[in-house]
Amino acid sequence: RQVHPGGQVVASDIAEAMLAEGCRRAGAEGQPDLLATACDAEHLAFADGCFDTALIGLGLFIFPEPARALAELHRVLRPGGMIALSVWGRRESVPLISRAQDCIARLLPAPRVPRPSVFRLGEPAVLEALLRDAGFGAIRIEAHTLRCRFADAEAYWQAFLDLAGGAAESLARLPDATQARLRNEVAAELISHRCGDEGTACEVEGEVLIASARR
Repeated sequence: RQVHPGGQVVASDIAEAMLAEGCRRAGAEGQPDLLATACDAEHLAFADGCFDTALIGLGLFIFPEPARALAELHRVLRPGGMIALSVWGRRESVPLISRAQDCIARLLPAPRVPRPSVFRLGEPAVLEALLRDAGFGAIRIEAHTLRCRFADAEAYWQAFLDLAGGAAESLARLPDATQARLRNEVAAELISHRCGDEGTACEVEGEVLIASARR
């Protein structure tokens, strides 16, 4: 939110729709000068050493080759530049995601082409090794717990779909009866997360690893 005079914030994503949404939100928050460019994180279209800081929010685990993406970010950062990123923690520490995944796994066949797990970088040692192998130093990794409150199971399910990307599109193509069964399964799964006497409201936790490092 704070940029030095003459500085520029660049948003990058391989999906142009995501960039358009990011620009819309930035404008709504009074930050209209965001520069958006569609490109592959593993093949960045930027010159060496042209950025002071790089940020990745809950995205590194999605990339087919996280090591390649980190190497590219190392390349485009100036000497001494900083990277900061977040990833989901271990699966057992992220019911925020795993509750919905468990319901899907019980009702639907496994995908023909397995997707990389969103928890694959959830061990601090794994994340640290990736950063170090990409050439980064001064690595710091801290675990934080998000506590997300939802009005009901339907609100939780919608929030999960918002995070699910392409998987959400596949789920939306399911027959109405199957989607209804999924929603019922999610509602049952969340009973243990109910907020005391607050009716249908529930609170679900998710561990996040936040890492920073220097080039």
